[in-house]
This record gives sequence, C-alpha cells and structure tokens, in this order.
Amino acid sequence: MEAELEVKRSRFLCRLVPVADEAQARAEVDAVRRQHWDARHHCSAFVLGPAGAIERSSDDGEPSGTAGAPMLEVLRGSGLTEVVAVVTRWFGGTLLGTGGLVRAYGDAVRAAVDRARVREVRLLHEIGVVVDPAIAGRVEAELRNRDHAVLDTEWGLATESGPSVRITVAVAPADRAGLEADLAELTSGTARCQDGATRWA
Repeated sequence: MEAELEVKRSRFLCRLVPVADEAQARAEVDAVRRQHWDARHHCSAFVLGPAGAIERSSDDGEPSGTAGAPMLEVLRGSGLTEVVAVVTRWFGGTLLGTGGLVRAYGDAVRAAVDRARVREVRLLHEIGVVVDPAIAGRVEAELRNRDHAVLDTEWGLATESGPSVRITVAVAPADRAGLEADLAELTSGTARCQDGATRWA
C-alpha cells in the first residue's frame, strides 16, 4: 500500500508492506532505497511479533526523532503488527523544521494505514473432536452453523470404543468453553476432545 503527500514542495511517499520477520523488513527498506535512488531520505519503522514485541525505526539522516519515531508511533496506535513502513522524502527546497517533519512523516504513514486492508490474526487452538460416525455429519454441520471453524474431518478412525470420526476445530482460547458447551448439547456429552497444536492464524 502506498500513500503520498506534499508539504512545502517536499514529497513524502509512504510504502506500507506486510512482513514476516526483521530480515524481510530490512530487505523491503533496501528495495525502496534502490527503487527511489534519487530521494534524499528513506526513513523506516516496523513492528513485528503477535503482540508487537519487536519495534525498530530509522531517521535515515533526518534530525533525530523527527521521522522514525513518529512513524513508529502511528504504527503502534493503529494496532498493526508484522508490518514495515518506509517513507521516502524528496526535498523541496524549504526547511520544514522539527515539528513540520514530525507531522509530515506521521501523516504519510497515517495516510497509508488508512488506505490499507487489514487482516486480523488470532491465536487459535486446534481441538480434535471424536464422535460416533452416526452423528458426525450432523455435529459437523451444527458446528459450522454455530460459527466454529471446522478445519478437517477424518472418517474411519479406529478407537477403543470402535469406529469414530475426528472433527478438527480451531478455537480461540476464550471461546473454548462455548465449544465444549455446544458439543455437550449436540452429542449428549459423548464427544471426546483432544488438544492439538496452537498457532497464529
């Protein structure tokens, strides 16, 4: 996502890109620097990790604290993570002063954030729900109807109590009790839950 603004003939072009790690963030900064080699500054900020634990910023030659810090502040305030913002500046011949730079760099990132399509990532637990084949189809359909994320259904599972079906469901930690209540109702308490992997999705 890109957004551009002009302040006293200086151009500020913000590129906002999703990234998976610090190496990818730095590679994106380098790519923008190569693409816009004629610009004076390529300031950057990125936030990484599910809770935004990793933060970095660079003023790239602008006065300390006038570019990277306000850019990072906008990213923090937006709640975005796994993202890098690079603002390229072409100097227009008029000095903007400290306050002007802070506003311009922050506004450039804010404009890109406002235009971005945001994808929500949540921590999910995979739970294998083992049920009798006679009720598996109905249970799966009802779980979907009740907005539980059904990932997979495995038929022909051999268990101690005979043939079974395992329905794999992804659930947020806070929603597990609701899933278990629905299963108790749908299966008269006969469903068995098996904990699986935990992942961000």
